[in-house]
Amino acid sequence: MGRIAAPHGVRGWVKVVPWSQDLAALIAHKVWWVRAPGTQTWREIEVVLARVHSNVLVAEFAGVGSREQAAPLRGSEVALPRESLTPPADNEYYWSDLEGMDVVNRSGVRLGRVAGLTESGAHPLLRVVSEVGTGERLIPFVPAHIDGVDVSARRIDVDWEADY
Repeated sequence: MGRIAAPHGVRGWVKVVPWSQDLAALIAHKVWWVRAPGTQTWREIEVVLARVHSNVLVAEFAGVGSREQAAPLRGSEVALPRESLTPPADNEYYWSDLEGMDVVNRSGVRLGRVAGLTESGAHPLLRVVSEVGTGERLIPFVPAHIDGVDVSARRIDVDWEADY
């Protein structure tokens, strides 16, 4: 859902860069999961207050009362439990649901698996990695190139040639 960028002020607040189109999506939740860089362990943290500030969020966490206590949170990922999220509408997907899906073109050639998504400014890009060592492809996640997403089959059909 986002990443803690830095401490904010001297009272332990942090700046959070949200990954959601809706900057305020995290604000309604009173408990966030936080994972420090380089670790696999998530821990719950109580949100005392959060608000939109410019193009980021600023948040105050319970038990974090100074800049020094907030500093170790820098770079941590922020997430929410899946059950607390609103189900996506038709033809909308959480990026995490797309990760690991097979990507197949119109000729039936498997191009690889979705390793992640990235925002390019204009539109999201699928990062597709092939197991045969051909590197990484960036495929625009737009209707012109995405023919369909089959969540149950874990497959994305694309209009994208193998030699692009």
